[in-house]
Amino acid sequence: MSNSILWILQVVMALSFLYSGVCKTVFSEKKLVTIGQTGVEGLSPVFIKFIGVSELAGAAGLILPLYFNIAPWLTPVAALCLALIMPFAARIHYRRNEPRNVLTNIIYFIIGILIAWGRIFIHPW
Repeated sequence: MSNSILWILQVVMALSFLYSGVCKTVFSEKKLVTIGQTGVEGLSPVFIKFIGVSELAGAAGLILPLYFNIAPWLTPVAALCLALIMPFAARIHYRRNEPRNVLTNIIYFIIGILIAWGRIFIHPW
């Protein structure tokens, strides 16, 4: 796996979590459900905002530490942390009978694991 492919995966994943994090910090639960973020339905507004801020931190962690070479070990940590929440998200979407969202969660899990593995073993900081 080349360094360029890792960067592409990092940017794709970061943009996705940046969008999701911004939505969760800005929009209400009702609006989030209408735009397809159904996994937050029934959660408290404070917890939704916490998830949003966590996603924003994860998105930043995928790019900034390695790009600026400041604590670059945080990039694979961020990728792994984002990957590890995907099975829980997939479970929620599975219970809601949302196979498309389950597949999306599985794909992000795989991407996160690939980034973490690639940044630790293939192209380390």
